[in-house]
Amino acid sequence: MRKSFLKPILLLAAMIMLATTACAHPTPKADEGINGEVSDIKVSADLKDTEMAVTDMNDILTDTIEVMSQAMGRTIKNVVIKPEYYITNNQHARYPVLYLLHGATGCYSDWSKKTDLHRLANKYNVIIVCPDGQDSWYFDSPVDPKMQFETYVSKELVEYIDSHYRTHANRYMRAITGLSMGGHGALFLAFRHPDVFWSCGSMSGNMDITQFPDSWHIKDRLGTYESNPQRWRDHAVCNQLDKVKNSPLKPAQNIIIDDGLNDIFIKNNIALHDQMVEMGIDHDFTVRPGRHSWDYWVNSLDYHMMFFDKAFNRGRELMKKEATHRHI
Repeated sequence: MRKSFLKPILLLAAMIMLATTACAHPTPKADEGINGEVSDIKVSADLKDTEMAVTDMNDILTDTIEVMSQAMGRTIKNVVIKPEYYITNNQHARYPVLYLLHGATGCYSDWSKKTDLHRLANKYNVIIVCPDGQDSWYFDSPVDPKMQFETYVSKELVEYIDSHYRTHANRYMRAITGLSMGGHGALFLAFRHPDVFWSCGSMSGNMDITQFPDSWHIKDRLGTYESNPQRWRDHAVCNQLDKVKNSPLKPAQNIIIDDGLNDIFIKNNIALHDQMVEMGIDHDFTVRPGRHSWDYWVNSLDYHMMFFDKAFNRGRELMKKEATHRHI
């Protein structure tokens, strides 16, 4: 198991660089040339130094870790993004965690390459974890013992993150969402493990895998649909709603679902929404212009983060009330 550790000297240097360059706004002098050309060069250099310092800080706040999965007998890579306060503020403070899942044919680094996760971690003061889900569909595959990703994400990875980072080890302070295969996976895992994830979401998720029996390696995880139709139905998100409706855990989960008008899964997302309305399952559902694309998902993540931030704030209040009741 490998993990990148903080380097105090590099951290100190980055923080000093940020502090000094942020205040550097030199005024042009008479001997610096026409229209302050020398000053312009100096400002550009200062901005470059600032960008380098921010990059160094982001490197310090980013861990690429390998977590051992006992269920699969192998290690899985993950990216962990910490907020700045994690290292600059109270060293005893604890943080909520967002588990952010990639789509089919993707990997653990997709989200960090496509959008600025540091901005979101800092804005909402949250730890973001991006696991490598491979093409697992986040199932515990009954046909492939090396693909046990329901157990990995909902148990092994959560336990690792809670034991190695300053998190709130409480369901109120965990959220999970993702795109496409990851959108399916986030709801599949949350609906089956409400004791682990209080908040969950999906962006352009495949809510009914039975409609795509020959696509995206699903049959490699479940066997062919023709031979195992009930197994496929049992692993479809649209068939997990009884677990949500009948969950003994209160308050109920916070659920956000969205899709683009021109997305390939728009029909089964609307069908899931209608089904949830009929069953009286509270959720946020949004349809916006967009296709099955990173442009849509990067934009969508901002909405999910705002939704989860409100849930985390409610969760903090619930934790305080529960702690008070325990001491009465």
